[in-house]
Amino acid sequence: MLWLILSLSVATILSAYAGVKLRTWSIISASILLAFTLFSPIHWALLALSWLLLLGIIIPLNTPALRQQYLTRYLLDAYLQMIPRLSPTEQIALDAGTVGWEGELFSGKPKWKQLLKRRTPELTLEERAFLDNQCEQLCSMLDEWQICHVDADMTPETWDYMKRERFFGMIIPKQYGGLGFSALAHRAVLQKVGGMSAVAGSTIAVPNSLGPAELLLHYGTEEQKNHYLPRLAVGDEIPCFGLTGPTAGSDATSIPDRGIVCMGEWQGQRVLGMRLTFDKRYITLAPIATVVGLAFRLYDPEGLLGEVEDIGITLALIPRDVKGIEIGRRHLPLNSPFMNGPIRGQDIFVPIDTLIGGPPMAGQGWRMLVECLSVGRAISLPSNNTGAAKLASLSTGAYARIRHQFNMPIGRFEGVEEAMARIAGRTYAASALSKMTAIAVDQGEKPSVPSAIAKYHATEKARQVISDAMDIHAGKAVILGPRNYLGRAWQVAPMSITVEGANILTRSMMIFGQGAIRCHPYVLKELQAAQLPDQRERLEKFDRLLFQHLGHSIGNACRALFMGMGSGHFSAVPSDRKTGRYYRKLSRYAAAFGLVADVTMLTFGGKLKQKERISGRLGDVLSQLYIGSAMLKRFEDQGRPAADQPILAWAFHACVYDIQEALRGVLNNFPNRWMAAMLKLIVFPLGARERRPNDRLGHKVASLLMAPSETRDRLTDGVYKTASPGHVIGAMEALLPEVIAAEPLARKVDKAVRQGELTGETYALRIQQAQQTNLLSKKEAELLLDVHARSMEIIAVDDFDDDELRAATSTRLSKQTGRKKAA
Repeated sequence: MLWLILSLSVATILSAYAGVKLRTWSIISASILLAFTLFSPIHWALLALSWLLLLGIIIPLNTPALRQQYLTRYLLDAYLQMIPRLSPTEQIALDAGTVGWEGELFSGKPKWKQLLKRRTPELTLEERAFLDNQCEQLCSMLDEWQICHVDADMTPETWDYMKRERFFGMIIPKQYGGLGFSALAHRAVLQKVGGMSAVAGSTIAVPNSLGPAELLLHYGTEEQKNHYLPRLAVGDEIPCFGLTGPTAGSDATSIPDRGIVCMGEWQGQRVLGMRLTFDKRYITLAPIATVVGLAFRLYDPEGLLGEVEDIGITLALIPRDVKGIEIGRRHLPLNSPFMNGPIRGQDIFVPIDTLIGGPPMAGQGWRMLVECLSVGRAISLPSNNTGAAKLASLSTGAYARIRHQFNMPIGRFEGVEEAMARIAGRTYAASALSKMTAIAVDQGEKPSVPSAIAKYHATEKARQVISDAMDIHAGKAVILGPRNYLGRAWQVAPMSITVEGANILTRSMMIFGQGAIRCHPYVLKELQAAQLPDQRERLEKFDRLLFQHLGHSIGNACRALFMGMGSGHFSAVPSDRKTGRYYRKLSRYAAAFGLVADVTMLTFGGKLKQKERISGRLGDVLSQLYIGSAMLKRFEDQGRPAADQPILAWAFHACVYDIQEALRGVLNNFPNRWMAAMLKLIVFPLGARERRPNDRLGHKVASLLMAPSETRDRLTDGVYKTASPGHVIGAMEALLPEVIAAEPLARKVDKAVRQGELTGETYALRIQQAQQTNLLSKKEAELLLDVHARSMEIIAVDDFDDDELRAATSTRLSKQTGRKKAA
């Protein structure tokens, strides 16, 4: 009898692990019992009881009518009491995006071959030429010190160049005069330019992201497209988009700005239009915009458009010169003077055809925004921040080799190595993440959840990378001036954290909040089934989905338990010996995540929206699963380069450690302690065994940053490295091979100095003595002197006369005072 119980239990667990259907499990279980009935000595009474119990389970479960009548209808009633009430705006946000690889992760059983078979697009010859020519030229024109400290703007020549070369028209199709670039090329341009200058990167990003061009392409009338798109492509029109206001930031749907449909005068004629009152702030490009995109709530009290009075959030495109618009003043975001400022208007009148898409699109503004935002957010901020992280990695590796203390490169100190390993690993992860989301856009997806993941984690990782780079550079990075290539990046890092959905909001409410419903294989379908008007259809569809969901959860529990006990070796993953274990770990944690997410949603129901700590930690798990997948995809796409293995290993171990800690955080704070204990047993059957990357691995990774190699080139691919005048990082890159070549010679000289053989007071005199005593050849002496002089120029910092720091401010204040007096 014990063997019978054991056999049935094993069959049930293996069936759940494999995800077999309910009917198949029923046949397997009945077959086992039949075999024991025919061939075992179990007493007939026990066999009869066994048959009675088994049939009492499998017959109702496999008979939908019985199941629905005696079980499902009660569960449906309970379900309707606990599900969250979705507002119309939440429903629109859920309907706006598509589901890609994140859906596979949510299933708990990701199909890795499906991910690896996805074609990774390449840049076209035209796109590559643009990066190698126009982007290189633009980067050579950018002087961040001059932009930020002296002029508070880019030069007129830079503006003209960006317009002429259609940097503002990357997403506009060629038929309208734009470049018609892919999302991958869009990412590459922002990565290169944004890494060099946050001002230039922001300026280019906005017209190519959530703004008039994107909205016009999707929703504009043909007349609007033909008028505006060619002018936007070449910079004849500069766009901005006003969404955020003093009382409506992250809660964009609460905007108080309003429009009243009415008749009014426009260019000498009486036309149907709107009177708009609005107060917007933080609007990028507003001070120089010639056309203003505007979000507001539209009302029609006289019924001029229809029977609905509160039409809803609506979008319009308004020329700057409309009487009554207050525009032109500037904000100064953390001393980064990209064009940003407020827009205000009080009771201004514009015709109804200024609505994007015309009157039929009135009230569709929120849908329009969320559908476009997922695309723009997947590219703009992740790309700019990946560029900043890559440039910080490149410069820090070179500086740590060039800068010496205690007669050795500072990069050889273990404390510095620790920070450099973090820099390389996080840059690798951010780059893989931003590329994967951009490719998803090129493949036709509207990646609402991945775009939130990319926005949050690319900006956070860039901030962490720049923080470590600042620590390593120390005073070199703190003293601002033309020689400082890190300080401005450190200053502006919080801006990316703040915009397009503040990171706290994105993590705690959006990633899992949307993902739990949108990406789960059953939750959204169950919600939709529960709301069907026909009672019979509602019960039948909900019943089918509910039992599929139960089977899915049980399967995840079994997979999480068995893979957690080390049996993940039997899971279907790519068979590469070095990376196969990485895929198995992600498969294990995907199953654990699927289980914990299901139990969490069942426990909290509609209250989960308020449990932001729990939601944030579950969002961390989903994010790290997605980032881990992106890193493995990158490694495969690049041909599994063995030399890159240390960086991949470091980044991956950090990733799975974060997954483990996030899951522990959920379970340690779970309200039902009995359920928490059971979940811990399933998710961590052998305890929490993941560890951060070890010191030996960190040493290997840090060493890769400090010497030219194909691995280092791949890690920092796509940033501006040219040794142009004033570009300190380019100069460091040119110097680095010579520094490495000179190191054995420098050690010979240092040894001779310690032994008293060289006594010159200056470095030049000691090198001269070394040449005279034949310790160095003439060529070697020249190399050391050249490397020393160029190294001293690299580590030098700027200083100023007091008047130099005061002059620009005094001049501007004087001009402002003069303008006020004139007014």
